Amino acid sequence: MHRSRRATFVELTQGRSFPPMSGRAAPDLAAAGFGESEWACSGEAVSYDTVATPGDGRVELTEADSAPFATRVLVRQPEPGSFSGVVLVEWLNVSGGQDAAPDYTYLADEILRAGHAWVGVSAQFIAVEGGDAAVGLGGQTKGLRAQRPERYGDLHHPGDAYAYDIVTQVGRYVREPDGEGPLAGLRARSVIAVGESQSAFALTSYVNGVHPRVGVFDAFLLHSRGAGYLPFDDRGRGSDIVAALGRGPATLREDVGAPVMVVQAEGDLIGRIASLPARQPDSESVVTWEIAGQAHADLYQLGEFAQFVDCHGPVNSGQQVFVLRAALRHLVSWVAGGARPPAAPPVEIDDDEVVTDELGNGRGGVRTPVVEAPVEQLTGVPHPEAQPLCMLLGRTVELSEQALRERWPGGGQSGAAQSRGAQSGREQYLAAYRAATDRLIAEGFLLPEDREEILADARPERLTW
Repeated sequence: MHRSRRATFVELTQGRSFPPMSGRAAPDLAAAGFGESEWACSGEAVSYDTVATPGDGRVELTEADSAPFATRVLVRQPEPGSFSGVVLVEWLNVSGGQDAAPDYTYLADEILRAGHAWVGVSAQFIAVEGGDAAVGLGGQTKGLRAQRPERYGDLHHPGDAYAYDIVTQVGRYVREPDGEGPLAGLRARSVIAVGESQSAFALTSYVNGVHPRVGVFDAFLLHSRGAGYLPFDDRGRGSDIVAALGRGPATLREDVGAPVMVVQAEGDLIGRIASLPARQPDSESVVTWEIAGQAHADLYQLGEFAQFVDCHGPVNSGQQVFVLRAALRHLVSWVAGGARPPAAPPVEIDDDEVVTDELGNGRGGVRTPVVEAPVEQLTGVPHPEAQPLCMLLGRTVELSEQALRERWPGGGQSGAAQSRGAQSGREQYLAAYRAATDRLIAEGFLLPEDREEILADARPERLTW
């Protein structure tokens, strides 16, 4: 049996903070009634040995050794009077060689307006100690200790084999905070683990092997996972995400006993991430949404970094941000005893290729307004001559005027145009875009609070008639 290990927390106040990497400006926490604090989280963490993998995603583990750790935890929380009772614990992503918080970037608006608390955990070795970046410009990166020794000099990480228990101990604290720690005064009703890309690989391992042992989290949001998973034996080093891409496939266990929401981009299914072999039907505990026309990462996530990336044309400008916000809201309701999230059709795949329509956009899946009412081709596949940095960013491809006129011909022409009345092509497009937005809101794949922002993301400038 496992012991209920608990980390201790000491607030970090010396020197300057080194926040998770993000290309998008963070929302104004103070204006939303939120505060931010940063803490050293320390204790003794165990690692695990794999006893058996009996199938259906299950992994049987036994505790192995233990090692001391001290890592960084970043907390963003509302005032107690506006706290929703929901705490999101994000396994920070280290594929760029240092911490990033991609899911906070996508979910921040929903977190702030709902009054959720967010806890970002520097769970992995590279975040603290530095190491090789899996994506980005490559080479060795500095960890927190080297970046800001005056603030983080006492941190130390024993290796990614211990990351699972580190995250468990943070989740355990969040569930039952003491009077001195980062969430003092808040009492959680639901504690949800979230992670994107490499962090979702790690949470796949956590769901399949660790969660049944410890039962700390009430639900999981896995975003852009691959078919593989992170191992349990990386002692004294960081995990090799490139090796993890070829491991598996691993489905999520059906007896997890907690709601699991999986959100996948079209670009996650094939190519570098190649999650398709691990695709599984919805079940009592697992619901998957696949977003058509969406890349693994996109313009929204890149923010101001986009100007420094040369991908032989614009990167993917899909709308997964709005779908993720809806997914989180459904998951919060589901874990509180509400209905399961609505089922979504999968993206259509044939012979390991996405099936596309006449404009090159993928068929099936959750079809955001920019895909359902298209004026561009959106794909998760990068330009074949793009640099490696672009491998996960997909493309936004201009359509020819002829293709656009055939899709949005405007009034006064023959055939389909006459049945649409005397609208201009631009008016036809905007009407279809609004209709798609409202339908997706009614179906539950978008949120009504996001309607004006989604409508503002329409692209009528592509049509001049």
